[in-house]
Amino acid sequence: MRHKTYLTVLGVLFLILFVALAISPADRSAWLLENALVAAFIGVAALMHRHFAFSRLSATMIFLFLCLHEVGSHYTYSDVPYDAWFHALTGASLNEALGWERNNYDRVIHFSYGLLMAYPTREIFLRVVNVRGFWGYFLPLDVMMSTSMLYELIEWGAAAWFGGNLGMAFLGTQGDVWDAHKDMALASLGALIAMGVTIGVNMALQRDFASEWADSFRIKNRRPLGEVAVFRMWRLRRGAD
Repeated sequence: MRHKTYLTVLGVLFLILFVALAISPADRSAWLLENALVAAFIGVAALMHRHFAFSRLSATMIFLFLCLHEVGSHYTYSDVPYDAWFHALTGASLNEALGWERNNYDRVIHFSYGLLMAYPTREIFLRVVNVRGFWGYFLPLDVMMSTSMLYELIEWGAAAWFGGNLGMAFLGTQGDVWDAHKDMALASLGALIAMGVTIGVNMALQRDFASEWADSFRIKNRRPLGEVAVFRMWRLRRGAD
């Protein structure tokens, strides 16, 4: 399948799922809050598409994460009936089998965020910023960790702003005082696994892996920055004037 056709198929499939799950969600206000960032992401991706089209692998990962998110926003994360679905298929309880005492769909999504979105982030760094070696693995991990933290702050701010049942539904702590910490840790773990797998593949297939990794630590500019750079720019500015 041609690259453009593949991306179009993914977009159509997601649109169908989005419309289907937008019908009669468990909590319309919570659904709107949960999808605000999705709408912003899709808008930016659509504007950038002509200049930057993700690979099939990255597009598939983004598609899978967004699909999982839409399921969570339809039911509200704390009430996704995954255990009932599993019981209907197997006759057993997934929560009991794994020793879970709460609805952990939100935890699965946070882990999936790191696991599925780290590689697309790496693709942006490699193709736009042109990073290489160590930084091509560390920076995507760093972005996953920092954006996970930022999302927890957004959740906290929204819960404080809206309050009541809507705020608690969006926050989704389910009484766990360490919920935000666990969510961030799981997102970080997912991203660490994704980058670990990527490193393993590149070590096996990339001939110049070791030299590129070593070169990424080489100092490219020996001139100090900070106040030295400011003074240098000030002198150039005075000379130009």
